[in-house]
Amino acid sequence: MKHSIRFAAVIILLLAIVPFGAADEGMYPLSEISRLDLKTKGLKIEPEEIYNPDGVSLVDAICIVGGGTGEFVSPDGLILTNHHVAFRAVAGISTPENDYLENGFLARTREEEAPARGYTCRITDSYRDVSDEILRGITQDMDPIERMDVVGRRMGELARREETENPGLECEVAEMFPGKSYVLFRYRVIRDVRLVYVPPLDIGNYGGEEDNWMWPRHTGDFSFLRAYVAPDGSPASYSEHNVPFKPKRHLKVAPKGVHEEDFVFLLGYPGRTYRHTTSYFLSYNEDVTLPWTADWYDFQIGVLTEAGKNDRALELKLSSWIKGLSNTMKNYRGKLKGLRRLHLVDRRVEDEARLQTWIEADAGRRAKWADVLPRIGDIYREMRATARRDFLFRQLRRSVALLQMAGATADYMRKPVEERDDAGAFLTRLQRFSRYLIPRVDKVFFQRLLEEAAVLSPGQRIEAVDKILAGATGTLARQRIASFVESVYARTPLTDSVRLAHLLSEKWDEVSPADAPLLFFADALKAEYRRADSESTRRKGELQALRARLLDAKMAHGNVDFIPDANRTIRFTYGYIRGYSPADATWYSPVTTLTGVIEKYTGRDPFDLPETLFGLYEKRKQSRFLDPILGDVPVAILYNTDTTGGNSGSPVLNALGELVGVNFDRAWEATINDYQWSERYSRSIAVDIRYILFITSELAGADFLLEEMGV
Repeated sequence: MKHSIRFAAVIILLLAIVPFGAADEGMYPLSEISRLDLKTKGLKIEPEEIYNPDGVSLVDAICIVGGGTGEFVSPDGLILTNHHVAFRAVAGISTPENDYLENGFLARTREEEAPARGYTCRITDSYRDVSDEILRGITQDMDPIERMDVVGRRMGELARREETENPGLECEVAEMFPGKSYVLFRYRVIRDVRLVYVPPLDIGNYGGEEDNWMWPRHTGDFSFLRAYVAPDGSPASYSEHNVPFKPKRHLKVAPKGVHEEDFVFLLGYPGRTYRHTTSYFLSYNEDVTLPWTADWYDFQIGVLTEAGKNDRALELKLSSWIKGLSNTMKNYRGKLKGLRRLHLVDRRVEDEARLQTWIEADAGRRAKWADVLPRIGDIYREMRATARRDFLFRQLRRSVALLQMAGATADYMRKPVEERDDAGAFLTRLQRFSRYLIPRVDKVFFQRLLEEAAVLSPGQRIEAVDKILAGATGTLARQRIASFVESVYARTPLTDSVRLAHLLSEKWDEVSPADAPLLFFADALKAEYRRADSESTRRKGELQALRARLLDAKMAHGNVDFIPDANRTIRFTYGYIRGYSPADATWYSPVTTLTGVIEKYTGRDPFDLPETLFGLYEKRKQSRFLDPILGDVPVAILYNTDTTGGNSGSPVLNALGELVGVNFDRAWEATINDYQWSERYSRSIAVDIRYILFITSELAGADFLLEEMGV
């Protein structure tokens, strides 16, 4: 991977403050790997082997795929990632007659490899600092909305210009430190990704939601995909004429695995972390964002599960939706428990009090920073005042498919006829929403959200909902909401192609609210959205400027770890295979085994198993993937690297840069990682490479994949 790098001076300065050898915390930008003194930590290859801006390195074997991370493990574009990363793709090709989700999918020839619909493979091609270009002329006293508009517009314009100058690449600008530093990333995007091997659900999702975010784990959370390109090597949509992609680098598999206290490192694309945020942000998350979202997702999971109970085709359609909601819901519950267990808000308040005292002790510092923390507190108090209304706004936008369709249609029809897009093109866009429309589910979500809006306090009322209520409260309000919901779903033209085509030919002022009540409700709601969005943008713009000033104050104070928060760009983290103590008198060892898989078996979901696995268990002593020290086949490993969402599928590499596992989760105590990392409790979990090879070879009989990987 060829890189042109001049990381912003602020990042270099901030990272220079951190005593890297003192801790294992950090999702490091690639440019900082050479600063970490990894040889003393246990690395046995040169850091340039991991990342080399002037040549090929291990980073060239890493990609973003299906919302997670993947790694190339053969010269023919074979990608190893998680089962839960491939979940949506395999569910998408499953039917009650060919239930690949339940039974697994295996392509024994390249011709049998099935398209992973909607999946792309993104490989970081290069990146460079663009802070000066983004922040040119930006001042602290700018209007917050103008500031956000200018920064956002420049980020988009720069990315589009780079794409024009680099055909075949996709570009985006990432904010590294809020209001201070920005980096342009260029990605090569492969649009033809196919399923190769996905193990049965009883292997790939063993333990289900009961074991999710927990240790010990015994799930084979892995899958194989393959990237394809046009014969000339250029990115291309699916075609039978495409050929396997030839990555610049692929990872070597280490079939002997790892053992306790071995050095390991990960490369991947972690999502958002929030370690440089204030106590006000943490408190808002603890009181509002996390519990309200978890409760809403819990409700949705119940509705969706019930809807698919006696309909396997619908159950398959809903499966990836339910899995995503369940994963986030349990993660948020874990974060809540961690915030409270660690008293993290109180600790952050104490840190900020010390910082404010230091600021107030000097006239120069007071002039620069005395107002920063108090003003941030004011903004979060403003946010709390309308928090419930804003939460319901977000969920109405996201959770009710028919309402999304109505809003898009109202926007289309409000344009003069001569300015409208082609109706056919609009209908194609509308179909994106309709794919998620399951009326009996949608109606329940819509009614629940309207009922919650009906009891908002006077300062948070939603006018469009109040018009439905017409002054009613209590039981009568619920009856009017139920009647409205039943009416709009029964009478909507949005799901009738003939009526919809006729509707789209009309002018907005020719449509009667009585004929299309949901369109007018959606239109009225949009006006309220716009007002709320404007206020939200103002707050974000002001917070961005304040956080930049707060960072300056912390730098001057000199007592904070300034490793930049993760932001979905490629990062490096390292640590050791290591257990931990989650509670008094309890110690968790860092490796689980096939024996543990069998011990958890109940014969019922989520602890059911393929019958053939029991025979393999009885013969495990003869398996070539047996660990001679454990006397068993390893299944999962635990390590203290710093990871978060997006690291799903990240390769776990040993001191020689060889693949020893595939990251898929964190332990329950480590869900708090997004806000705070600690060697004491932060542990990540991978499926051991030996279990991957064992299942692929001995359960699936797919030795040809091992041969392709050079095992």
